[in-house]
Amino acid sequence: MKRIDHIAIAVADLDAAEVVYRDTLNLEWGGREEVATQKVLTSIFKVGESRLELVSPTAGDSPIAAFLRKKGGGLHHICFEVDDIEAEMKNLKDKGMRLLNSTPTPGVGGSRVVFLHPKDSSGVLVELVEKG
Repeated sequence: MKRIDHIAIAVADLDAAEVVYRDTLNLEWGGREEVATQKVLTSIFKVGESRLELVSPTAGDSPIAAFLRKKGGGLHHICFEVDDIEAEMKNLKDKGMRLLNSTPTPGVGGSRVVFLHPKDSSGVLVELVEKG
């Protein structure tokens, strides 16, 4: 694990959340990007060497839509950057961690991502990202 890449917050109203983080908290806004494989629209803010991502569903069957229905929004996951996602996946599987996807999927900015089961990480959804 190289560093914290980003922390994601699930939001129902992306426009309203952007006002808070961009205009009220004065975070540096990096724009929006859709991640079709996850059925989400992200709004990205730079915070030092890391990012804050607001994530909002683009479809009713998005994992974020389910999260919002269940929890009403808030902290969704923390993401760690790795150099070699396949090697890290094998390492974590060998240590008994469950992965939510068996192969990396496309993420923001051409990256590849995989998620760990939150029951194996103290109730926190953990994402690993390999930059493209």
